[in-house]
Amino acid sequence: MSGQRTQTTEVLVAGGGLVGLTAALVLRHHGVAVTVAERRTTTSPQPKARRFHVRSMEIFRELGLAGLVRDAARELAGHDHMAAGRTLAEAEQLPLWAPAGAGGAGAISDASPELPALIAQDALEPLLREAAIAAGATVRFGTELTGFREAGGAVTADLVDLAGRRAELRARYLVAADGARSGVRQSLGISQSGPGIVGRPSVSVYFRADLAAAVRGREFNLCQIDHPDAPGGLASVDGRRRWVFMSTGGGPGDRDWPARLRTALGLPVPDLEILSVLPWQAEMRVADRYSDGRVFLAGDAAHVMPPYAASGANTGIADVHNLGWKLAAVLRGDASPALLDSYDAERRPAGWFAADQSARRTRDLRGLAAGPDPALAHPLVLAAGGFQYPAGALIPDPARAGDPEPVTEFGPAGRVGTRVPHRWLDGARTRSTIDLAGPGWALLAGTPAGPTSPGVPAGPGEPAPVAGTTSPGEPGEPAPVAGTTSLGGPPGLTAPPAPSRPGGPTGPGGPGAPSGPGAPSGLTAPSGLTAPGRPDGARPAGTGRPSGSRSVRTYSVAADFLPAGEFLLLRPDHVVAWRGTSRAAAEAARAALLHPPRSGDRPAGRTGLAGPRPGGGLLPAAGCGDRVDA
Repeated sequence: MSGQRTQTTEVLVAGGGLVGLTAALVLRHHGVAVTVAERRTTTSPQPKARRFHVRSMEIFRELGLAGLVRDAARELAGHDHMAAGRTLAEAEQLPLWAPAGAGGAGAISDASPELPALIAQDALEPLLREAAIAAGATVRFGTELTGFREAGGAVTADLVDLAGRRAELRARYLVAADGARSGVRQSLGISQSGPGIVGRPSVSVYFRADLAAAVRGREFNLCQIDHPDAPGGLASVDGRRRWVFMSTGGGPGDRDWPARLRTALGLPVPDLEILSVLPWQAEMRVADRYSDGRVFLAGDAAHVMPPYAASGANTGIADVHNLGWKLAAVLRGDASPALLDSYDAERRPAGWFAADQSARRTRDLRGLAAGPDPALAHPLVLAAGGFQYPAGALIPDPARAGDPEPVTEFGPAGRVGTRVPHRWLDGARTRSTIDLAGPGWALLAGTPAGPTSPGVPAGPGEPAPVAGTTSPGEPGEPAPVAGTTSLGGPPGLTAPPAPSRPGGPTGPGGPGAPSGPGAPSGLTAPSGLTAPGRPDGARPAGTGRPSGSRSVRTYSVAADFLPAGEFLLLRPDHVVAWRGTSRAAAEAARAALLHPPRSGDRPAGRTGLAGPRPGGGLLPAAGCGDRVDA
């Protein structure tokens, strides 16, 4: 590569799937320069993951994308039911499970400001790719990472495009989101633990057939087929013409798949067209390390799991939401590199938990409809990010040492190491406690609830600033702690536009305002991202960079999980980092979290050669690849 000029970026993301593209969006949200390298020429042609939990939708909400995702998911709106029968023609809808004392969407709205979304991966990935480019990320499809070297405080990557042109890219950090057969993980010699293969070999048959009339009035997400000659599961991709049939055993050429499908459907289906037949094997494996020097694993590169809890892609999205703010803080000089050790400390136990829970679950949809297994994690613990980090960028709360977050029931209470509980902050139910953090930190100060509005922030539908802080200039604009300064960007990086303050042309009701039931009241789309509901792709007006880790926005909040006189310190990823009774102690805690002691010297001079994958193509991802998540 002599004579070629080495390109530079702050973070290189290897892999342009759901997790890699989300990583780029999160990093741009924090003002970090990022390049994505993806060996494929297009986004995924397969439906694969389809159910995105409320926690993933909360992350998309912070990024200003929830409205776009909901709009793209409209084909499967109302397809929340499961179904079961001898054939599709004989199948009946199964009742929706809901927590005791609540019903359907109402129960979820008590857990999250967002509803889950059913959207096929081949529909979501192009949306994320377009949004990442609009946010200022460099996205290079048809570009393969063939090797990398770590030295001199950076990672130098060797890239090659389809024409065989080679280039060097120098990045401060590398995020490996390159799938279950991750070449980056293998080249670093990072081993995996877990039982490995779970269950029998399976096959997914992706086909096209007009079944809209056959399912009308009994729409479903998944339908369990019990025919003895064609047992399996039928997944809706668009609810009308695109479907995936999953069965055990068999391969592309050893069965008469058109005949088998017609048996499973119980219908003649003259227009049936098979698009692909892909074998896969459910596995449970978790990397024994999520990082090595300046390289971090995320998504399937870090963990593979069976699809029965629909947690694979969702866990990966949470990985990069956790990692993104930490990389940004270190790159800005706001935190020491030791902060990055907390990524493994937090996300590896979370990945193991999700993978283990997925492996313990069943394909039996009738059993699922009857209610969750009390021996397993409550469904909302998985869906709403209810796992409690055992260690990491956290200050333990000695007053609650004997009160860990429950697993078999959903009981968020603002414990350290957990996502802040969702509570609506206004009567219109448009603004949530989830919205108070990200991309910066937030400090919640407990205040007594009024006699007619328990759990609503002091003031008419808007959190009131704690005494001594600067009041917000406009409704919806959080107040920074007195004495903090807005964040400037590192030299050489052009920042994306920051959100406009409400009341201007992109304020509430304006052309750039978020729309839909999940849009925060008085907030515009985050920095540089297309505003939800904007078909023309226009960006919010404004200048500057996200506030990041140099400011803390402080709110007085009346909520059942935060007694008067107590404080919660929220990290940029909505996680409770500290809990106590002193605001001064909160700032000291934040400083300690950003500059923790080193856990050990990081290795230097690491070299990795990813090389081509066996066979020259994308292998079916273990536990995720070509199967379809529930």
